[in-house]
Amino acid sequence: MLRVTEHFPAFSWPDESAADSLTLDFDDRHRRRIRLITDSGAYVLLDLPKAVAMAHGDGLLLENRSWIRVNAAPETLVEVRAETATQFARIAWHIGNRHFPAQILDGVIRIRPDHVIEAMITGLGGLLTRLDAPFQPEGGAYGGQAMHGHGRNHGHNPEQAQTHDHAHGHGHAEGDGGHGHGHTHGHDRNAHHHDHEHGQSAHRSHNHPHEH
Repeated sequence: MLRVTEHFPAFSWPDESAADSLTLDFDDRHRRRIRLITDSGAYVLLDLPKAVAMAHGDGLLLENRSWIRVNAAPETLVEVRAETATQFARIAWHIGNRHFPAQILDGVIRIRPDHVIEAMITGLGGLLTRLDAPFQPEGGAYGGQAMHGHGRNHGHNPEQAQTHDHAHGHGHAEGDGGHGHGHTHGHDRNAHHHDHEHGQSAHRSHNHPHEH
């Protein structure tokens, strides 16, 4: 089994030289050392010096000097809009105040589904739409790494949005428009922070497997 020893941001490696690819959701793109299964079915060991929040289009260099391309898998997200700039700024402030992972695009904010946060946003006048798209949250002030909450969770934006329908964030939250959770709400499988050396589990990249 070949080891992945180096990570390169998109556009800084010879993309056309990729011999294989890995399609991963955001949680599985933030790793240091883990065994993965590429899109062609080959086993590789990700073995980086430190955890990296990999983005769509990044390159991974194997020890035999061949390349693997990183693809961001679509996942269920909530897209947030507002009717006025003031509403939008207020919503963005409240999302950031809760350290909730968010992807900022032109006129919209994308977050992972969370009924408490969604209720807060609708209480502030926000408009919610569900979609399937890759998730690449902002890195904030944390050295360029994308934000991680307790469970879910660089910034190239692969626009692959599909399957739109309306999200329903019912009810008004209390006080400032939301429950004052100063943390994110992890509803994913078993997403872990940074460096987890569970080399015994293999990930089929686009099937979102669990790491035990």
